[in-house]
Amino acid sequence: MAERPKLVLAMRPDILDLVLPAPLRTRLDALADVHPAVLTRWDDAPAALASADVLLTGWGSPLIDAAALDRAPKLAAVIHAAGSVKGHVRPEVWDRGIAVSSAADANAAPVIEFTLATVWLAARRTLGAAAAYGHGHVPDFAGRHGADGATVGVIGASRIGRGVVARLAAAPAGFRVLLADPYVSRAEADRLGVELVTPDELFRRSDIVTVHAPDLPETHHLVDARRLGLLHDGAAVINTARGRLVDTEALTRECAAGRLDAYLDVTEPEPLPAGHPLHRLPNVLLTPHIAGCQGTEVRRLGAYAVDEVERWLRGEPLLGAVRAGDLARIA
Repeated sequence: MAERPKLVLAMRPDILDLVLPAPLRTRLDALADVHPAVLTRWDDAPAALASADVLLTGWGSPLIDAAALDRAPKLAAVIHAAGSVKGHVRPEVWDRGIAVSSAADANAAPVIEFTLATVWLAARRTLGAAAAYGHGHVPDFAGRHGADGATVGVIGASRIGRGVVARLAAAPAGFRVLLADPYVSRAEADRLGVELVTPDELFRRSDIVTVHAPDLPETHHLVDARRLGLLHDGAAVINTARGRLVDTEALTRECAAGRLDAYLDVTEPEPLPAGHPLHRLPNVLLTPHIAGCQGTEVRRLGAYAVDEVERWLRGEPLLGAVRAGDLARIA
């Protein structure tokens, strides 16, 4: 591109310095003419949008639909410095030949680590042990649980699901790993080192179920009352994906009965009302959607996005490329 490209930032202003700290902003300024305003509405700077070649988006980006594209006739790339683009990029973007990239790969690593941490906590029945300890009871060794040989059921071979599978396979605990995913063949499951099963079989056999499927109409309440009932007493459910995948009220009943433990980074609704029973149950760990990049980790997303801008300028393939067909299978 002979002329320096025009780049517009579209994200919440309060996260800008976290996503693009000074060294990254300096790199970005060297690559493109960056509009000084950070947009959360396209009406904030219509002239900037009209001249934009690249949108660098983040949390809080306005919707990029046909109406927005009509105001951005030069737009050639949308680079998202966060995970899923599903909430703000509409199919018309691909229809007009605009490249789309997401930093989901950079955001996946913390989610994988967070999930693995909860798997280890769940395998040790940590919540029950902590609650008992708070009442002065120290379980003897015969009554304690460990991770070795535990069966972990992974729902969804997403990038995060596959990362979790790889880490479980490499762990010294000798986990037995089950996978339920309609898009994975038995040959591929063999390559991943997992046993491919139906969702019902996964629930019947698992000590721990961890959810990594996308939020689609067909996955709404994939973890429902019937499937929760297939889990054995003392099993655990982990959800770091999307709250709508789990029937919250059905899980609440199981946890309130003391039958299951739950580690939930996402819920339906999100956030849960302050008085919801899940806040009070000792066998439930609720966290406020913190599995992905947080605090100082957020700069990973900015670094990935700036690298993508540089690759795009050089005419190289985008590592985080998102295609229109991906929308039906991504979170």
